[in-house]
Amino acid sequence: MALGMELIIGLVIVAIVVSIWLLSSGIKIVRPYEQAVYIRLGMFIRVLNPGFNFVSPLINETVKIDLRTQVLDIPRQEVITKDNSPVNVDAIIYIKVIDPKKAFFEVTDFRAATVYLAQTTLRSIIGDMELDEILSNREKINLKLRDILDEATDQWGVKVEAVEIREIDPAPKVKQAMEEQTSAERLRRAAILKADGAKTAAILNAEGEKRSRVLQAEGLRQAKILEAEGERLAIILQSQGESQKLRILSVGASTLDTKALTVLSLDAVKALGAGQATKIVLPFELTRLVEGISDYVGGVHKIPEREISKPEDIERMVGTADVILGPIPTQEELRRDMKELEAAMAQERKEAEAVKAHTKVSLDASERN
Repeated sequence: MALGMELIIGLVIVAIVVSIWLLSSGIKIVRPYEQAVYIRLGMFIRVLNPGFNFVSPLINETVKIDLRTQVLDIPRQEVITKDNSPVNVDAIIYIKVIDPKKAFFEVTDFRAATVYLAQTTLRSIIGDMELDEILSNREKINLKLRDILDEATDQWGVKVEAVEIREIDPAPKVKQAMEEQTSAERLRRAAILKADGAKTAAILNAEGEKRSRVLQAEGLRQAKILEAEGERLAIILQSQGESQKLRILSVGASTLDTKALTVLSLDAVKALGAGQATKIVLPFELTRLVEGISDYVGGVHKIPEREISKPEDIERMVGTADVILGPIPTQEELRRDMKELEAAMAQERKEAEAVKAHTKVSLDASERN
């Protein structure tokens, strides 16, 4: 009896375990970034969405497909370009499964198929281009390769999001030739820039020297003009002073008589005798002077008094004061002329400094280039 109860309990436990196992085989949990292909007895039933899914126990098969963007590496391979230059190229591909049913049923391994297709397509694209075009048009190669792969993988339910050429490495001999070509090109550009700089510097130097000579000539001309103007003004002022002196002497001499002239003559002889000269030349006849002295001292002859000349008679003989002296510049006019002269010289200095600064800036720019 006890043995029968134990057997029954064992059978119940086995039944419960089998039931749990059967139920668990029918429960499928799909992650949020996945979808599963549900196959029952070799027949496609449906695609399982993320979350809890229950399928037929024991007779089901589910294959989970990752829907996230996947990165595939295209192995490094040697490709011959259109101009027969060997280069080593590798790239990476970004793909994403958009149809799990096609990705499972239409291709054995969509990852490997995409990589192999990318290798052959990349070799074909690189082979139709020259080396210089390949090195300068990576973006063009990326877009063209992506479009070709995306169109080919669309029937597999796979979308090619992007293709990036990671490295283009020419052969060592080709790379050396390219480096020599680049070096020669840079030397050529440097020689051209140096010659252009020397040309510009020579032009600027010649222009600066020309401007300097022009300024020097202009300054010399203005200096000579100013000197001539000063000499002219000095001569005019000196002549006017002499004219004033003569006028004063003529006016004063008009009232002198013979006796006064004799006294003045004696003073002149006295002044000549007081000098240190050993030879004296008298500017008038000595006999006339002695005769005048004797007449003045002895009183032999009566010396007639000279009539005092009137100012009207003097002006009639020598002219008016304005005619004799001419226009005399006042102090205000002299100051005004000096200020205008100083302003003109200051303007010339500013222009010369501006030309000098411009020439210096141009030379510095040429040296930097």
